[in-house]
Amino acid sequence: MSVLNLQVLVVDDYATMRRIIRNLLTQIGFSRIEEATDGADALTKLRAGTFGLVISDWNMEPMTGLQLLKEVRADVRLKDMPFIMVTAESKTENVVAAKQAGVNNYIVKPFNADTLKKKIEAVIGTIA
Repeated sequence: MSVLNLQVLVVDDYATMRRIIRNLLTQIGFSRIEEATDGADALTKLRAGTFGLVISDWNMEPMTGLQLLKEVRADVRLKDMPFIMVTAESKTENVVAAKQAGVNNYIVKPFNADTLKKKIEAVIGTIA
């Protein structure tokens, strides 16, 4: 199965950012894209669905991207889910905290389709 057939969950509390990431994913070739408005919404969708990749913002309320990542890693069914964190902050302690929590990759805003593609390929393999 092509990685482009994976269902991707885009998690961000800003509709504009979700739309930007969706558009970038579409440019790369992904077509199965779902959105969640925060970590709690994402967790519900992840537990109910069959996703192959999570792309989540860090700064959200009421559940942050880091909290979502920790919940995903603690869930037996979801623990191996490829997870990419998106943030406007490039602070070293954030990167370290995300790595310790088990993030697969990290993207600092702003970014383009090429950057997103490279980060995804580093996590799930070549996008044909």
